[in-house]
Amino acid sequence: MSRTAGIIVVGQDHQRLDQFNPATMIGSGKLEEVKEQLAETGADVLIFDDELSPRHQRELEKSLGEGVKVLDRTALILDIFAQHAHTREGALQVELAQYEYRLPRLTRQWSHLARQAGGGAARGGVGGVGLRGPGETQLEADRRVIGQRISKLKAELEIVLAHRGRHRAQRKRSGVPVVAIVGYTNAGKSTLLHALTGADVLIQDQLFATLDPTTRRCELPGNRLALFTDTVGFIQKLPTQLVAAFRATLEEITEADLLLHVVDATHPHALAQVRAVEETLRELDVGGLPCVTALNKIDRLPESISLSQVLPAPSKTAIPISALTHRGLDELLQRVEEMLYEQMVPMQVILPYREGSLLAIFHQHGSVEQIQHMSDGVHITGRLPGRLVTTFRPYVPPSEKR
Repeated sequence: MSRTAGIIVVGQDHQRLDQFNPATMIGSGKLEEVKEQLAETGADVLIFDDELSPRHQRELEKSLGEGVKVLDRTALILDIFAQHAHTREGALQVELAQYEYRLPRLTRQWSHLARQAGGGAARGGVGGVGLRGPGETQLEADRRVIGQRISKLKAELEIVLAHRGRHRAQRKRSGVPVVAIVGYTNAGKSTLLHALTGADVLIQDQLFATLDPTTRRCELPGNRLALFTDTVGFIQKLPTQLVAAFRATLEEITEADLLLHVVDATHPHALAQVRAVEETLRELDVGGLPCVTALNKIDRLPESISLSQVLPAPSKTAIPISALTHRGLDELLQRVEEMLYEQMVPMQVILPYREGSLLAIFHQHGSVEQIQHMSDGVHITGRLPGRLVTTFRPYVPPSEKR
């Protein structure tokens, strides 16, 4: 990740701890070793592959001196995200995450400033609105300004969320299923989306190249349609600030009918990456969605390594592909179509007459066994693809609900 952020790595170290040092996270002996390494290499940035508390950062920078900047995993990821936020939505999400990360750490930056007196300048303007009052510290003023900015960003993102929600509702009413492409960062999700749909998307061999979801239409082997959505790549220990800020983006996953989990088969820690993705999906409460696994980049896999060595258990059901050379894509789309259209669920619903579009969807995508036009609506008994069950569930009569 450091290289992705444009930072040159000149050394690394680690320490196994039963518990963190409350002041500096690492032990005092290890801290002295780090100081020596910094002096020997001339490094001016120290990065921790974990989340530091505000106190940890403050005490570490105090111990290491003014010439050394201390970053933790979250700060590094936020910096990478800021570099890759090319749209208004992405920029809003990253800015919100950055402010929420920095807010509790302001003490580290402003604790040296004295209290500000409330003189004439502080009481200037129209009623003194937006200016520091008597005795307010610079820290308090900064916290207030950042708090206001966070509120504004959240309000703007709620508008984005509502806009995305309307688009998702339209897609659901159209009956076209949605496949969310998920996976560890740099697994090849954008390359796969381009290979399947011809989408003009950013494809780069680096972490977190894609922040904003891209949705494109794809024709399946049986001439039926699906919408494929590329999503932000996951990582181990995904920072909570990112999960909260990228809620609008991640909801594209929660509203999907099927997950397409792309795994980099060439990565030495592929199984650990799979587990990290599955853990994140559980945190998003979508661990129960049907899923197709694609083992990507098999064109780069040495012949001496079998797929069972990459993923011992899941490899039996995973489909080997190369998004770059298009190998295995026909089989992958066939499996996607089977999961979306051929797993039918028995359903009995009462559709109000105003819901004519849902009646059309039931006829088009389901199997109608019995239909009656009654005074309270259209009574239908039949079978529907599993992806449409949530759409029709509100119309299941109470006697059928369990």
